[in-house]
Parts: sequence; C-alpha cells; structure tokens
Amino acid sequence: MTPNAIPTASSWPKPKGTQMLSAAKQVSGSFDGGLKLWDRSPGTCKSQKEGGDKEALFIIANGGTLSNVIVGSAQGEGIHCMGSCTLKNIWWEDVCEDAATFKQGSGTSFIIGGGAKKASDKVMQHNGGGTVHIKDYYADDVGKLYRSCGNCENNKKGRSVIVENSHVSNIKACAVGVNGNFGVKNSCIKGTVCNLFKGVVGHNQGKPSKTASEPDGKACVTQAVTSDC
Repeated sequence: MTPNAIPTASSWPKPKGTQMLSAAKQVSGSFDGGLKLWDRSPGTCKSQKEGGDKEALFIIANGGTLSNVIVGSAQGEGIHCMGSCTLKNIWWEDVCEDAATFKQGSGTSFIIGGGAKKASDKVMQHNGGGTVHIKDYYADDVGKLYRSCGNCENNKKGRSVIVENSHVSNIKACAVGVNGNFGVKNSCIKGTVCNLFKGVVGHNQGKPSKTASEPDGKACVTQAVTSDC
C-alpha cells in the first residue's frame, strides 16, 4: 500500500468558529469539534508548570474518539486520554505544557492527522502503558514530538510508540524520547530522530539520564526516514 503524502505546513486548517470552555470537556464515545478553535476561559496555561486534568481542554474516556478540533493557546494541558483513545485531525496552534497525555494501562492510542506548533518541550506525553501510534502528522518548532515518561510514579515497562508518514521540523531536542521500543516509518525528521533514556520510578528519584542520541536498532528503530523534505 502506498502511504499518504507526508503533511506540510499547507495542511494547517483555518478555524470555523470559536468555542470557549470554563472547564475541561468530558468525552465518551465520539465527539466531533466541527473544526472550531476550542480553548479555555479563563485560561489555564502556566508555561511549563505541570498541571493535571483540571487544566486540560478535553478529557477522553477509555475507547473515546475526538475529531476535528483546533486547540487554542490559553489551555494548559490540552487533551488527556484516560485509556486508549483516538485523536483525529486535532491541531494545536501553540502548545502550552503538553498537547496530549496518554494514561492508558495497555492497548493502542491513535493520533491520525493533525499537527502541533510552538511546543517548547514535548507534544505527546506517554505516562501509561501500551502503544501510541502517530500517523500523517505535522509538527514544527517543538522540543519533542513524543516523550515516554521518565520518572512517573507508576512507570510502565514495554511502553512504545510508532511514528508513521509524518513531518517533524525545527526540533529543539529530538523527535522521540524513549525508554522502550518504537519505530519511525516513511517520515521526514529534520533534526535528531531519537534520544534514549534510562527511566526511574518516581519524581523523588530525579530526572532520567540520557543513554544515547541516535537509533540503536533495538530501543530506537527507524525505517525509511527521509532527511530532505
């Protein structure tokens, strides 16, 4: 099967209206945001100060699907997936602390289409187990596209990510920071593909230490990654 064209800056949509929320919106089942710009008022963004569910814009229940949303810059925690979830065509104009956090115990969460800009740290934060599968995604001016939690209190073994048919440019650190396995397929990475870390259990154990800055064929596996795109 021929993959879709790797997304570009021209893929970015224009909002079809604005919707402000005073609290995080709970989503179970499927919810279509109508490609409006969704944001919090009053805002909950506190730069890189880590928040929780109450600072999020959407909280997705296990098995839920959120689609067609443009996320504004005033929210602090973006989207929290409490179990496996699917995010389709979600666009972050200006990431605050994280764009999305995945708390699933197991299974696979899918990010299909969409994109993120202006993330000083990471876009996708993976705190739970299982797999995060990112496909047809556009990211620019980001610290990392994906980060496997390095010092969560319940740090999971076997956490993994797949990045497929995506574009990541203007990277401050790396496209992916991992403690476990992952693969990058048919994607344009302008910058360091991956950093590998030795994770620890709990914040009181300090920060995880970096062990490598390039694919090792085991914890970091790449296939058909293009450098000129």
